[in-house]
Amino acid sequence: MKIIKSFLVVGLVLQCALPLTVSANYAQRDDVKDFINKMVKKYDFDRGVLEQWFSKAKKLDGVLESIAKPAEKTLSWKQYRPIFVKKKRIEMGFAFMEKHHELLARAEKETGVPVHIIAAIIGVETYYGRHSGRTAVFDSLTTLGFDYPPRSKFFKSELEQFLLLAREEHIDVTTIRGSYAGAMGMPQFISSSYRRYAVDFDGDGKRDLWNSVADVIGSVANYFKVHGWQRGGDVVQRAQVSHRPKDATRKKLKPHTSIGDFRKQGVTTKKPYADDVMATLITLEGRKGTEYWLGLKNFYVITRYNHSALYSMAVYDLSQELNSQ
Repeated sequence: MKIIKSFLVVGLVLQCALPLTVSANYAQRDDVKDFINKMVKKYDFDRGVLEQWFSKAKKLDGVLESIAKPAEKTLSWKQYRPIFVKKKRIEMGFAFMEKHHELLARAEKETGVPVHIIAAIIGVETYYGRHSGRTAVFDSLTTLGFDYPPRSKFFKSELEQFLLLAREEHIDVTTIRGSYAGAMGMPQFISSSYRRYAVDFDGDGKRDLWNSVADVIGSVANYFKVHGWQRGGDVVQRAQVSHRPKDATRKKLKPHTSIGDFRKQGVTTKKPYADDVMATLITLEGRKGTEYWLGLKNFYVITRYNHSALYSMAVYDLSQELNSQ
């Protein structure tokens, strides 16, 4: 994908019922009329159909509440990790890998993305398909696009992409459910990511991220491949620090400092790396205190799925558990 751009997809990790709704005839609003005009003029959509959809769209106050406090911004690592790296999810991961081992092996061979990483993403996102979201995607994207000013531009764009996706993939706009941010299917792709990175891995002529496990596996692997996954590369390494390094307060997820420069700051790892390898320093508040990790290129690729160090670490830790047998 870009499952999310400076935002959660991603799927977002915690699903909720979001019961609060308000009747709102969006079709009567000037900003919505402008959007409809754009869709008709630019993409030849039927004006009457769009007006009908928007007249029935609901404003979801529960979505607006949830978007303001995502888990990645409110929880510490010691609170966040146990949500995703737990016995039941690990057991289901093993079962998923065993059942779909041929598809996973094929995806790894073609893209270089390890089986356990692909499985961990699906496990973190939707508990292997158990929790793919119960919110009407059209309603959530309409609510966020027209009633959430901080990210209005982004969500209007996603709404546009959703309508295009529905037309291309013959999806019923009014019935699709997903996360409160509009992420869909087992891998929780937002609409733009679905259109760009989903693949027809089972060869049936369509890209189905709800019902085709093959398409889900192939699409997750393709997403990582397109974003630069390094075959055989590490994700993170636990670091030891002799004193608090200057980079400890930086929040950049993209590798920005060489391993050699980190060594000069007193940051070391048990596994040796060449001086010119780039990394970012991840500081986490774990169960036993402050943890330091060096995030490498593949760590950054995981964060392209969801722009959060906590999310990427949860995927990594779950993948390590799934790779333990």
